[in-house]
Amino acid sequence: MTFADDLRAEGEPEKEFHAGIAGRLPRKRVSGGAFLRRESGELLVVVPTYKPGWEIPGGLCEENEGPLAACTREVREELGLDVVLGNLLVVDWVPRHGVWVDALHFIFDGGFITDEAVRAFRLQAEEIQAVKLAHLSEVEKHVRPSMARRLHSATDAAARGETLYLEFGRQRDGDDVAASGS
Repeated sequence: MTFADDLRAEGEPEKEFHAGIAGRLPRKRVSGGAFLRRESGELLVVVPTYKPGWEIPGGLCEENEGPLAACTREVREELGLDVVLGNLLVVDWVPRHGVWVDALHFIFDGGFITDEAVRAFRLQAEEIQAVKLAHLSEVEKHVRPSMARRLHSATDAAARGETLYLEFGRQRDGDDVAASGS
């Protein structure tokens, strides 16, 4: 079955009890990223043209697109790589920060990357200025602290075959995560 089939099976959409309420509900950013690495432990990261710092390949979901599909599409657009993504490693909720609404970031296991695949990359020049392979200790110097925490958790999840739920890059341990919007 397709998503269209599934939508038809759901029946007619529920009517709004209060007109316009659907348009007033909160919106979130949602993204999918690929956790690609070498057997030696180096992570594959991209250096974007549109913001400072490094990122993992992937990006924001478009309307009516799931995180897995968005990640696959973005990796193809950014690197020219058709990747078969494996298990979900991490889901990380990130609170509102400045002008940016809160977000859900999904990281999927992209497996191990070969030198041949790296040489075949076709970078999307408008968005990606470079690709780097670096150990996490080097990567964390070039990413936001929450991304460093997220990547450490993705590394652990991949090693243990788990999926982890995080809040702002941290596993829940009873401490509340600040979501004040500041």
